[in-house]
Amino acid sequence: MKLKKLLKFMLIAVATVLLLIVLFVATVYTVNVVASNSEKKEIQSYGQAVTVEGKRMNVLIQGSGEQTIVLLPGFATASPALDFKPLIAQLSPHYRVVVVEPFGYGLSDVTDKPRTVDNITNELHEALSQLKINKYILMGHSIAGIYGLDYVNKYPNEVTAFAGIDTSVPTQPTEVMDTQSLSFLEQSGFYRLIVKMNPAQIMTPPSVDEPTQEQIKMITLQNMMNADIQSEAQLLPKNFESVQGLQFPKNLPVIFFLVKDDPEIKNWLPLHEEQIANSTHAEIVPLNGTHYLHYTQSKTIAEDLRSFLESNNSKKQAN
Repeated sequence: MKLKKLLKFMLIAVATVLLLIVLFVATVYTVNVVASNSEKKEIQSYGQAVTVEGKRMNVLIQGSGEQTIVLLPGFATASPALDFKPLIAQLSPHYRVVVVEPFGYGLSDVTDKPRTVDNITNELHEALSQLKINKYILMGHSIAGIYGLDYVNKYPNEVTAFAGIDTSVPTQPTEVMDTQSLSFLEQSGFYRLIVKMNPAQIMTPPSVDEPTQEQIKMITLQNMMNADIQSEAQLLPKNFESVQGLQFPKNLPVIFFLVKDDPEIKNWLPLHEEQIANSTHAEIVPLNGTHYLHYTQSKTIAEDLRSFLESNNSKKQAN
């Protein structure tokens, strides 16, 4: 009799625990759905939309300088326009600054085309063409080093210089990301729970105000692991491979702003030195900080870029 009572007690205990787990998971999922629908209405629009292949691509333009700088984001940046806000503030007094949000990023639509280097760069060019922007400095963060390398070789008559912010190189190690696990976290609502417990999960510039940080958080939760981000993540190794062998055009001015002592990738600076070995006007600027140098070193980046471009212009005039 005692054994039967013990077994019954254990079965009830297990059933209770399982029920509590189901209720917890259901609550997390429901809260995420309700919060996501609510946040869609709270996200504030910025920039302007241009039509690219039947989809809306969002572009932010600030400043009115004679030269134009086109900014490209790093991989999976939730809101490029808001992420670059500290850098835009430093560049816009001297340049017209154009931030293009690729499909799946920021306020842009999600497309059904694979996120190959070719598709991404063609869409970027189409967006700039729609805006009649045909001469510009291309500047990008992280993965933009891969797309930018392809872009400057496709459109050498349009790009007047390239500036990289801790940009990727074709020869660095890379692998397919585990998008299934991340997608599960997002769809189940557990990513929102993780963010609630640890807000540092959301990458935001420390210098921006709280409303901007809140906007970045909401856009991150909306865009995380959408179809375009998943496609891009899965194609990372192929995209890196597709640009191996490409070099920057010899006469294109190139400047890299790099983390001085990168703890993750061995020979980070030498890898970039190889990229510009044949360039006639190139420079590497090592900076203290993390991969998101434009969060903390935006003033230095803007000042050094301006000096670099003025130096290049002086050389042209001398010749």
